[in-house]
Amino acid sequence: MRLFYTCKQAHQKLSENLDRELSLVERTQLKIHLGMCDSCTNFGRQMKTIRMAMQAMAKGKSSDQDEP
Repeated sequence: MRLFYTCKQAHQKLSENLDRELSLVERTQLKIHLGMCDSCTNFGRQMKTIRMAMQAMAKGKSSDQDEP
């Protein structure tokens, strides 16, 4: 088991974390990487922002469809 993730691995784990809870080992390795890598930290923030915007948009569309 490698202690450090590459940026590609960190991106994959950030994406997976949106869909499922990461294991303790995965969370720890990701936290170590994010502590050293501003680019991946920014990528994670952008992913969360996009996810929230899409959820808000989906909620808005569902309420618009209910109206005549």
